[in-house]
Amino acid sequence: MVKTKNEGINLFQKYLTLWVAICMGLGVLIGLYLPAVPEFLQRFEYAKVSTPIAILIWVMIYPMMMKVDFQSIRNVGRNPKGLYTTWITNWLIKPFTMYAISALFFYVIFSNFITPDVAKGYLAGAVLLGAAPCTAMVFVWSTLTKGNPAYTVVQVATNDLIILLLFVPIVKFLLGIGDITVPWNTLFLSVILFVVIPLTGGILTRSLVTKHRGVEYFEKQFLPKFDGATTVGLLLMLVFLFSVQAQTLVNNPLHILLIAVPLTIQTFLIFFIAYGAAKWLKLPHNVAAPAGMIGASNFFELSVAVAIALFGAGSPAALATTVGVLTEVPIMLILVKIANKTKSSFPESATTARVQATKQEGVTL
Repeated sequence: MVKTKNEGINLFQKYLTLWVAICMGLGVLIGLYLPAVPEFLQRFEYAKVSTPIAILIWVMIYPMMMKVDFQSIRNVGRNPKGLYTTWITNWLIKPFTMYAISALFFYVIFSNFITPDVAKGYLAGAVLLGAAPCTAMVFVWSTLTKGNPAYTVVQVATNDLIILLLFVPIVKFLLGIGDITVPWNTLFLSVILFVVIPLTGGILTRSLVTKHRGVEYFEKQFLPKFDGATTVGLLLMLVFLFSVQAQTLVNNPLHILLIAVPLTIQTFLIFFIAYGAAKWLKLPHNVAAPAGMIGASNFFELSVAVAIALFGAGSPAALATTVGVLTEVPIMLILVKIANKTKSSFPESATTARVQATKQEGVTL
């Protein structure tokens, strides 16, 4: 059972949905009563990329990238089944189920509530979420499920590298199927700006600091200094996004719920696919749980940034990715509870439990 005082999740992460709701309210108020503010900020852009959003995204992602130790990739062969499960789920299943589920709801089930053009935008946002598996929050979910820390690091490092190769072609392919035209150059520019640059910066910073001050200093003293920056960056970005979306939200409050439905179904589906496959492969629980979590959660920072670059901050696609932020934490905490409650069904967990029970009864093994 997950207790509220778990060391794996801080106050901001635990109540992320609440903070997003507060930012949504504040952003909407600014958009309705101080519309000159978002209008002014939207003037600053380069190659259709919002400069304020780019800065805030860097503030958010750079500290996350510093946490990833890419030297851990040398250990990739020690438990290949777990990594294969993660890679197949994240890149051969997740983007396509996200497209199918979202298209079904936006184009068919919710067709009486959403116009075709808006449905197309929501589908684009969902595709961007589905093509970007989580990076930073995976460490939180892994800790909450007592996952293998070394495995989680390898898992995140390899997925960050795969994003560089597959994010653009998968997004381009799925959006093309949905008759949504996006320029290659903007997609590549988005990956360079929001993955390559912060990733490179994180690698260089980690290398330089650990070389001169040691790993312990880097992990215990240097990294925590950036926790506040990540929080501020996310909150300010959300305020800006909702200020731009203010009129749309006021006119269509039901759309928040409509977007959340397929995203929620997709999250549960992908978790059980990866978690179930790990159990079928007889992987230990401390590998199976993180494998399920990384596919279920999304790299929403990247998705939001690319949605804005491709379609604009006030677009339905940007709104869909923002709703992804709103729904992620409460759903993931439910999945954490499910993973922890089913731990005994994994072979090594059941064996450990029997051994402990036998020892408590005073029986000599």
